[in-house]
Amino acid sequence: MNKVIPNFLYIGSGVLLTLQLTFGGVFIGTILGIVLSVLRYSGIAGPIITGIISLLRGTPLILQLSFIYFIAPSILGFRLSFLWAGIWAFGINSSAYVAEILRSGIESLPKGQFEAAKTLEITRFYMWKDIILPQVIANIFPAMVNEVIALLKETALIAMIGGLDIMRRAQTVAAEQYEYLMPLCMAGVYYYGLVLSIEFVGKKIEKWKPYAKDS
Repeated sequence: MNKVIPNFLYIGSGVLLTLQLTFGGVFIGTILGIVLSVLRYSGIAGPIITGIISLLRGTPLILQLSFIYFIAPSILGFRLSFLWAGIWAFGINSSAYVAEILRSGIESLPKGQFEAAKTLEITRFYMWKDIILPQVIANIFPAMVNEVIALLKETALIAMIGGLDIMRRAQTVAAEQYEYLMPLCMAGVYYYGLVLSIEFVGKKIEKWKPYAKDS
């Protein structure tokens, strides 16, 4: 029992890495997801983009992480750190799911809005920036919060390439002390606390709606 607090603090020191991977992946995933979704809806390389999304969704994240960390260096000529390899792997994987979420949001909008923008000769950039995306984001925001939570839990895969996140630290304590119940429960407390925090912030933002245009 005298090791409970030190173990809890040691496992908790992996929270920073978990959050870096989560929000770094969300940032990259959101940007790439928007690009993929807009290009596909605009008819630019539609079949190729659809194929990329299908491939990313149809292969395990751990395989994509392994490819970026172990194989990409031979192509790029340099090795990414486990942090950046994780951020890019999680971000690229997340982009496929974000693109699908955005697709459903775009298809839920009245087709007349696209026709009106074309009639008014509004350029594609401003049509997406000022008319389409603000409405889509407002509609899909709860789904995006769920994607953040899902990505948070998937970051535990970083342990495979040496990242000392929450889960890896719990496993280390368990292996050293031959006691699995307490360390894993501690990891569960941290993950659950982070999930509740994300849900809380998400609900506050959803009520505030800074991403939506005033009608």
